[in-house]
Amino acid sequence: MSNNCAVILAGGQGKRMKSELPKPMFEVLGEPMLEWVIKSCEEAEISDLCIVKGYNAEVIEDYIGGRYDTVMQEERCGTGHAVMMASEWLEKNKGGNVLILCGDAPLVDADTIRQSLDCHIRNNNAVTVITSEVDNPFGYGRILRCADGNGIMGIVEEKDATNEQKKIREINSGAYWFKTEQLLYALERLKPNNSQGEYYLTDSVFILLDAGYRADAYISPNPDVVLGANDRRGLLRLNDAARMAIIEKQLDGGVEFLCTDGVSIGRNVKIGVGTKILQGTIIKGDTEIGEDCVIGPNCLIENCKIGRGTSLNSVQAHDSQIDDDVKIGPFVNIRPGSHIKSKVKIGDFVEVKNSEIGERTSISHLTYVGDSDVGVNVNFGCGVATANYDGESKARTLIGDNAFIGCNTNLIAPVKVGSCAYTAAGSTVTEDVPDGALAIERSDFTIKEGFGTRKLKARVKKSN
Repeated sequence: MSNNCAVILAGGQGKRMKSELPKPMFEVLGEPMLEWVIKSCEEAEISDLCIVKGYNAEVIEDYIGGRYDTVMQEERCGTGHAVMMASEWLEKNKGGNVLILCGDAPLVDADTIRQSLDCHIRNNNAVTVITSEVDNPFGYGRILRCADGNGIMGIVEEKDATNEQKKIREINSGAYWFKTEQLLYALERLKPNNSQGEYYLTDSVFILLDAGYRADAYISPNPDVVLGANDRRGLLRLNDAARMAIIEKQLDGGVEFLCTDGVSIGRNVKIGVGTKILQGTIIKGDTEIGEDCVIGPNCLIENCKIGRGTSLNSVQAHDSQIDDDVKIGPFVNIRPGSHIKSKVKIGDFVEVKNSEIGERTSISHLTYVGDSDVGVNVNFGCGVATANYDGESKARTLIGDNAFIGCNTNLIAPVKVGSCAYTAAGSTVTEDVPDGALAIERSDFTIKEGFGTRKLKARVKKSN
C-alpha cells in the first residue's frame, strides 16, 4: 500500500465533553481515540499519515511527537474545510488513493480499511464511502444506491431525507477512500452552500458524480465503524462497544469469562486458551497471559508477561514478569521491574518492587520486598521488610537459596543473607549473614518504670 495514504481529522473541540482536551484525545479503554484510528491504519499497512489538528492543537502535536505529519485548521468550518488544510500534503501524494478518517471514530478496523480499498480499486471508483447497516439509522446520512446496483448516486442527510429514504438502513460512517487527484479536484470546487456556512466533505461525492466519475459504497461488516462520541454518554457507549468486542474476540480464542462485570481488556492483550478472567479485572497494555490461568477477581494487570497455570487474586501488577504456576493474592502489589519465578506463593498484603523472587519461594503476608534478589525456596515470615533506601540512594538485598527470614525482620540494604541462613524474629539485620548461620540482631530488653505514665499524663488527664 505504498502509494496510499490517510488523512485523519482531529481538530474537533467537543464542547459537550466539558473539557479543554481535544475530542480525539479522549480515551477508549485507556488509549486516545486518535491512537485507535492511527493503529488501524498501521495494521492495514498505511504508514503515510497526515493529522489535521485544530482545537488545543499543542495537545495533539505533543502526543504525535513527530511520528506523522500534521497540518493546522485554524478555523473549524466543516469536514471538507478540514481536508482542504491537507491539500498541499495531498499534492505530494498524487498517483494513489487517500483514506479520510475521523479521529473521534475509533472503532474503524484494519479489515474494513483493507477491504474497502479493494472495492475502491476493483471498481475503479473516484470515491468509495465506507458504510454500515444499522437497525436504527436516525441522525445519520443515508446512502442512495443506483437502481441498477452500479454504484451510488449520493448521500442524503436525515433532515433532508424523505420518509421513504429515512427507511434506508445503510448509513455513512464518515470515512472515505478517494483517488487523490479526484479528491483535490473536488476540494477546489467545494462551496459552503448551507445554513451553517461550512464546507461538507459529503458534497465532494456529488461533485465527482456530476463530473462523470464513479462513486460507490463499501458496507463494513463491523457495525461499530460508525460510532463516535460527541459527549460523555457517547464516550461511555464507545468504551462499552470496544470492551465487549474484545471480550467476544477472547471468547472465540478459548478464554473463559464467568462474569464480565467490571472486566476491561486492552486490544493488545494476548491471553492463552483455558484461562479464566473473573469479574472486576482490568488488563492493559502489552500484557501476555499463558494458558490455564485464573486472573481475578479485582486484578489490574499492565504490561506484564504471565506464564501458564498462574493464579492472581486481587493483584495489581505493572511492567513485570510472572512465571508458571505462581499463586499470588489477595491484595498484592507487584511493582515495575519484578520477576516472580515459577511456583512462588505470595500471600495477602505483600508488595514486591524491582525484585527477582526465586522458584518455590513463599512470601506469606504483610511483607515488603524491594530492590532484592531472592533465591530458590526461601521462606519469608510475616512482617518482613527490605529497607532499600537510606534517604539518598537505593541498595539491593541478596538472599540465598533455602534461607528462612523470621517474622518482623528488617534487612537493611546493602546486605546479604546466605544460603540456608536464618534470621531470628524481630531482628534488624545490618551485616551480612554467612551461609547456614543464624542472625540475631536485637537491642537489650530494658524496662523503664513510670515512663508511660509520665509520657501520657496530659493525654489521660484530657480524656478524663
